[in-house]
Amino acid sequence: GMSTLTLANFYRIPWKTYMLIAFLTVGTMGLSNNSLGYLNYPTQVIFKCCKLIPVMIGGVFIQGKRYNILDVSAALCMSFGLIWFTLADSTVAPNFNLTGIALISMALCADAAIGNVQEKAMKLHNGSNSEMVLYSYSIGFLYILTGLFCTRGLSPAFAFCSRNPMQTYGYAFMFSLTGYFGISFVLALIKLFGALVAVTVTTGRKAMTIGLSFFFFSKPFTFHYLWSGLVVILGIFLNIYSKNMDRIQLPSLLDLWNVIKKKQMRSMSQTV
Repeated sequence: GMSTLTLANFYRIPWKTYMLIAFLTVGTMGLSNNSLGYLNYPTQVIFKCCKLIPVMIGGVFIQGKRYNILDVSAALCMSFGLIWFTLADSTVAPNFNLTGIALISMALCADAAIGNVQEKAMKLHNGSNSEMVLYSYSIGFLYILTGLFCTRGLSPAFAFCSRNPMQTYGYAFMFSLTGYFGISFVLALIKLFGALVAVTVTTGRKAMTIGLSFFFFSKPFTFHYLWSGLVVILGIFLNIYSKNMDRIQLPSLLDLWNVIKKKQMRSMSQTV
């Protein structure tokens, strides 16, 4: 009895859930990386920017959530605006290779499921962010290690890393450290506000990254950036408005029409 009690203190979310999250995480990374061999950069951007849509679908099927027309419009605006924004300076046309599309679509579906499964598990079992990162990534590490053993890819990888220790181990450490902080913030967002809000924030972060790139790198400015940026802002506004409809009172079309009619009546009476 004592051993089960101490074990239960170490983790609140069941092992089955962690094994599923680890499988989805490894799956989305593997599928996404494999799709790079079949798709060019603009095509990957188009699919990755549409992540909000599968997250919403996942929310409906996994958590039984219901979204209103404003949530759907916000997701579509942000996805379309971000695609337009990212590809504004692209001279390469997207290439739609069927194998690549199948791989990146499966990666997106797995990615969309991760956030919803994490949100459901953390709400149901009141698990912490640190626990989620520790167990899901440790199991994911074991999955990848098993895969490397089976494909005999471990010894060539070690040989390459020993030849370039700074570029491999050094950068890997920095990437892991910053990745841990990033994942912790995303999990905190998922726990507090839900998977859709978390993905909306990470999608907005993409637009911000592109915006900041203007300050750091010299880029030719086109009006596509302005219009697409406005579409992304509209998507963010619709999202905020949808969450705070009771607090934000927007004038309806009827109200605006009445204001115009009153002004017309007033100007007519003045002329008479």
